[in-house]
Amino acid sequence: MNPLLDFAGLPRFTEVRPEHVAHAVDQLLAENRALSARLLTDTSAPTWDNFIQPFEDANERLSRAWGQVSHLNAVMNSAELREVYNANLPKVTQYYAEIGQNLALFQKMKAIRNSAEFAALSAARQKVIENELRDFRLGGAELPEEQKARFLAIQEELSGLCARFSDNILDATNAYTWLVEDEAELSGIPADERQVAAEAAQAAGKTGWLFTLKAPSYGPLMQYADNRALRERMYMAYNTRASELGKPELDNTPLMVQILKLRAEEARMLGFANYAELSLATKMASTPQQVQDFLHELAQRARPYAERDLAELREFARAQLGLAELQAWDVSYVSEHLRQQRYAFSEQEVKQYFPEDTVLPGMFKLVETLYGLTVRAAQAPVWHETVRFFDILDTDGKRVGQFYLDMYARSSKRGGAWMDDAITRRRTSSGIQTPVAYLNCNFAAPVGGKPALFTHDEVITLFHEFGHGLHHLLTQVEDLGVSGINGVEWDAVELPSQFMENFCWEWGVLEDMTRHADTGEKLPRALFDKMLAAKNFQSGLQTLRQIEFSLFDMRLHGNYDPQGTQTILQLLDEVRKEVAVLIPPAFNRFPNSFSHIFAGGYAAGYYSYKWAEVLSADAYSLFEENGVLNLATGIRFRDEILAVGGSRSAMQSFAAFRGREPTIDALLRHSGLLDEKQMA
Repeated sequence: MNPLLDFAGLPRFTEVRPEHVAHAVDQLLAENRALSARLLTDTSAPTWDNFIQPFEDANERLSRAWGQVSHLNAVMNSAELREVYNANLPKVTQYYAEIGQNLALFQKMKAIRNSAEFAALSAARQKVIENELRDFRLGGAELPEEQKARFLAIQEELSGLCARFSDNILDATNAYTWLVEDEAELSGIPADERQVAAEAAQAAGKTGWLFTLKAPSYGPLMQYADNRALRERMYMAYNTRASELGKPELDNTPLMVQILKLRAEEARMLGFANYAELSLATKMASTPQQVQDFLHELAQRARPYAERDLAELREFARAQLGLAELQAWDVSYVSEHLRQQRYAFSEQEVKQYFPEDTVLPGMFKLVETLYGLTVRAAQAPVWHETVRFFDILDTDGKRVGQFYLDMYARSSKRGGAWMDDAITRRRTSSGIQTPVAYLNCNFAAPVGGKPALFTHDEVITLFHEFGHGLHHLLTQVEDLGVSGINGVEWDAVELPSQFMENFCWEWGVLEDMTRHADTGEKLPRALFDKMLAAKNFQSGLQTLRQIEFSLFDMRLHGNYDPQGTQTILQLLDEVRKEVAVLIPPAFNRFPNSFSHIFAGGYAAGYYSYKWAEVLSADAYSLFEENGVLNLATGIRFRDEILAVGGSRSAMQSFAAFRGREPTIDALLRHSGLLDEKQMA
């Protein structure tokens, strides 16, 4: 049997082959189209049971099968898999676009909304129907028939362009390596980072130290290498990926222009002035102007701190490191030296206290303490030998969720860190379906037979993704459309993930998840206090950087004319002049690898990180008031935020937990963007 067509349990990853993909996709699409035809010829009054339920069942099978293919394409990319993925993506895209613009299906859904049955349905099911009606409108169901073919073509072309954008970044990242043969050139780079580079060279059949543009190699080099020419070389390679300054066939510039043209056309066809308005139709924020006002207010608060951060950096570079002019490839290096001098510790020193085999149990202990859960290692077929699998059990020992953990970087895996759903909780004829999540990171793999060591930033990343995972896994909703992260407004979906990050700064949490790699000692309280003092080091610069990306994204999809004379880079320069204090060199091609908005789900939505940070900081402030490891507050967060999924609006869920609507004060305080008078 084709493993992609087996929905009885967990995915059969060890058995999935590229040749299974087209067979599974074609069969499921044929079955789903036959079901649609039957539902439309049924003359009886549509109800949840005879219309929505069978439709949901069929679409879930397709979603689960294609989800496995998409996941493997992201984590075990190969020429064969990429080929079948890109060949079948248009078919899947076309099917969903066809459904979205099917007026007859839309009218059936409206009939249920207007029937006497609707009032008797649960709040979750009512929300599913309201969301479906909205999505039919946004899917083009009300378009004139003569426009539907063009709308369908736009969806297909966009999905292909976005996939190519992502492929180009992966290929450009993998295409560049730099071999250092003289160890003297590695001055400043820590011994364990050198060992990683030496093993990479050995694996490539070379002698020396091999560096790449993958985060675990690139990041430490930029942070520690005394060799300024080496930093400049790597910075230029990294920041010109997938651009006209590299291999022509991997240049994302024309793809970006075409993506923006198609999104603008799609928005106009649906009656929106621009794509930003279309994007916000499914979010908490109501208008592009509201988002820009929010970002400008935050920028105004952060700018004095960012200017101070930059002045300190430049002065330190000049006075202590002999750098008369601070360049972009100096920033990470100078920042690390300034941090070491000011707070008397280095990230490398801290890293020795965070071995994987202590960090994971510590993180699991936290959720056990907060939510009364148990996390236990389990077995499942996996796509790579380093992937681990876990069960989450409730207080009664009942399994509530499962997750895969894929932590290490490799050439077949796209960059970054993300959570995705494998199976979503719902009630079926055989009972409750256990939710399953994928948690993916790109940390350096273990070397020398020892456990992997994480920086504190990587620990924060791990907590962030686990927060997303818990949002998906701890839902109590039984209807697919609003279970877990489904149906949650995109600008609120980061709330649970950013909320989890806060615990990485709590002594009562960190103490139990540290062990020195050599001595076995726990993290000393004195070192933790230094880390805490340095928590908001350069937070002004970091905040402005996020605002720069968010405003650029919103303007790109709101005010920018891709057919006009202004280039994408010129728009970014305009935004930088407005809000940034640190301006990159002219050759920097950041947009060409901005996969969040060109290949992810964040188009006209990148602001969501800052928007949700307001929610998460304010939510966490209740834990600060009641005790950060308070079980009662944890259960309340689980019940009012995590358990309800998308079954009600994010604002309703937040207010139910916090007792009021959110304010920006907690975020400013957590980020160190309030002076002492304001904090009094």
